[in-house]
Amino acid sequence: MVHFWESNNWGFIALLAVVFASLIVASLLKKALPFLRKSLMPTSVLAGIILLVIATVYFYASKGQVLFDTTFFGGNGSQVLEVITYHMLALGFIASTLVNNERKITKERATEVLNTGLTTVSTYLLQGVLGLAITIVASLIVPKIFPAAGVILPFGFGQGTGQALNYGTIYEESYGFTGGAHFGLTIAAMGFLSASIGGTVHLNILKKRGKILFKNDSAEIFSPEEIQTSNERPMSGSWDKLTLQIALVVVVYFVAYGLMALIGSFVGENLRSTIFGLNFLFGVLVAVATKELLKLFNKKKVLHKQYTNNFLLTRISNFCFDVMIVCGIAVIRIDYIAEYWGIILILAFVGLFATYIYNHFVAKKLFPSYCEEQFLAMYGMLTGTASTGIILLRELDGDFKTPASENLVYQNFPAIAFGFPMMIIASIAPEMPVLTLGIIIAYFVVINLILFRKQIFKKKTATPPSVIKGNKSVAFVNSFGSKASYFVMYLHKYSPTKLILSHK
Repeated sequence: MVHFWESNNWGFIALLAVVFASLIVASLLKKALPFLRKSLMPTSVLAGIILLVIATVYFYASKGQVLFDTTFFGGNGSQVLEVITYHMLALGFIASTLVNNERKITKERATEVLNTGLTTVSTYLLQGVLGLAITIVASLIVPKIFPAAGVILPFGFGQGTGQALNYGTIYEESYGFTGGAHFGLTIAAMGFLSASIGGTVHLNILKKRGKILFKNDSAEIFSPEEIQTSNERPMSGSWDKLTLQIALVVVVYFVAYGLMALIGSFVGENLRSTIFGLNFLFGVLVAVATKELLKLFNKKKVLHKQYTNNFLLTRISNFCFDVMIVCGIAVIRIDYIAEYWGIILILAFVGLFATYIYNHFVAKKLFPSYCEEQFLAMYGMLTGTASTGIILLRELDGDFKTPASENLVYQNFPAIAFGFPMMIIASIAPEMPVLTLGIIIAYFVVINLILFRKQIFKKKTATPPSVIKGNKSVAFVNSFGSKASYFVMYLHKYSPTKLILSHK
């Protein structure tokens, strides 16, 4: 029999209460302290850091007792926080994928979107090359360091808390990387700090040049059409529309779980861990299929109203990512990674500068008409999340007049298509770190040949057709870029839709 007055039945609620209370406190601190507001640090990151500091102080004050594993939090709060972080990543992506996007994209914009996706993947690879090279060399000096640990840098910086936890856990459980999960979470936290530091420094440089003025937060007003369109189900009826959106997201995720479980039943333990580490990708694929199925039902008049609501789905997505970030940072165990602090700081330092320099170079070369806007959006995303990129972008392009914000939206599918091999490569890194480094370097070169195809082969138009025809490698790269742009035009409507642009 369940006794509801027993404290262990309230542990989960207590955990959630602390997570949400930290968000409230962080928001109040940002309002009250100008330096925090100007730091551009997301509220969710600040909330996670607050809980991390409290948990660390408690750990050392109590001589080794973990705050979230006390009876007050049900005895296994740390594990629950990791599970929440894992699931919120996929749920957030599913919610954003289900958003309907009917805007058209031109060939020129498709090329910019393709280049943005290629920049994303190329930055992942650059972070992977540098991170893996650092830990391979460090492992030769300090044997305790896990040689493949550096591969987590692009997942922590480039993809955020959820994927850093996924790969850290895989390395810990399957390859004996002690503290791997917490290592990944710490790298992700360092990524958010890098976004705040690098972004603030760059914005101050632009401010000194007279290009921007720092602004106070202002409330965004949504029109009725942005909240609900005329062909949707009513906001409230026999069941609330928010309930319907949550139901769609959860059912899609459950179908994705069934698909992962089915594939996992035919593979070994290590590969199964990789498959479940890609839960967000399976969720996106099922969400795309679900969205197309709903469109088909509407077209065939099986359904007479649109069941998805963009406004509510975006709110759900932002909620999931906020909670994911808070939980992912709060659950970090400083004692687990104490011996790795040196290598973590080196990785964070190198990740910050490499991402900053490379993305600014790409923005100047490929996006000259809105170089600074593209740079801020990409740098923020590739050290934090899409929301972090939007936060930085808003300081320079508050009305989103440049295509930079749209580039973040539409680049997802080219990034997934070209970036998927990186996930496979990362799964072999613990067994063959040096070979993996060589593969990543080679792939980085290939992606950059495609990314800078016009600059590298800019004399194509002046070259006789017979010469181009004879040079098959040049012809292939040039034609590939054009064909890929058309591919983006076809697939852009499936891209996970942008997070709310005012998200803080």
